[in-house]
Amino acid sequence: MADTITTASATAKFVRVSPMKARRVLALIRNKSVAEALAILKYAPQGASKDVAKVVASAAANAENNFGLDPRTLVIAECYANEGPTMRRFQPRAQGRAFQIRKRTSHITVVVESKEGAK
Repeated sequence: MADTITTASATAKFVRVSPMKARRVLALIRNKSVAEALAILKYAPQGASKDVAKVVASAAANAENNFGLDPRTLVIAECYANEGPTMRRFQPRAQGRAFQIRKRTSHITVVVESKEGAK
């Protein structure tokens, strides 16, 4: 049990973005260093990139503050978006009909790992 902890994670729950759209952004940063991932997300045109960047920054801060890991050696080991609850709304249509609108949410998780050659 003398192993040192080399991973840290952060999760954002109930983020108001579709899981499919969040996964598209997460694919851009998988297996990249934290600094490189944040640079990619800063200029990514997708709306979900802002939410993903916050989770990546939070995971890096957790690694540094909770476990004393060097932020320059952090690499994104895992990142995934699970489906959260769906809010259902109704759009009035002609002749008394109503169409359902699904406002999807995501639970975004990022796990960072310390790797020595990742500077």
